[in-house]
Amino acid sequence: MKRRTFLVSTAALTLLPLALQAAEPLLYTPGSAEAAMDEGKIVLLDFWASWCSTCAAQERVLAALKAENPTYEEKIVFYKVDWDLYAKETLAKDLRIPRRSTLVLLKGRKELGRIVAGTSKADIQALLDMALTAS
Repeated sequence: MKRRTFLVSTAALTLLPLALQAAEPLLYTPGSAEAAMDEGKIVLLDFWASWCSTCAAQERVLAALKAENPTYEEKIVFYKVDWDLYAKETLAKDLRIPRRSTLVLLKGRKELGRIVAGTSKADIQALLDMALTAS
């Protein structure tokens, strides 16, 4: 019995770094999300700022939802777009992003939905579920 517990614990600890790494969204750099969109992928752009409390709340909700449903990670490419760096750049202008704490879901270059300053788990889950339907 102890041997089985040891083996399971060892396997779980070995895979933990991979699980944590997979849960991290990609940090946006100019052209990175656009390339994914041009490939027709489903992309969630999270326009955030490190000092934004609403952004932090959205981040916690997204992390919880991705932990509950790993399919989100499989079907959606998540990008964090630093508002302080890219608010006035082409991506934000083209998508008419009004402020930080904006989540935008796209399939290719077509917008499927967005949430501006919303932190409701139900609303964010509905946005992510929209991505699963579109895939």
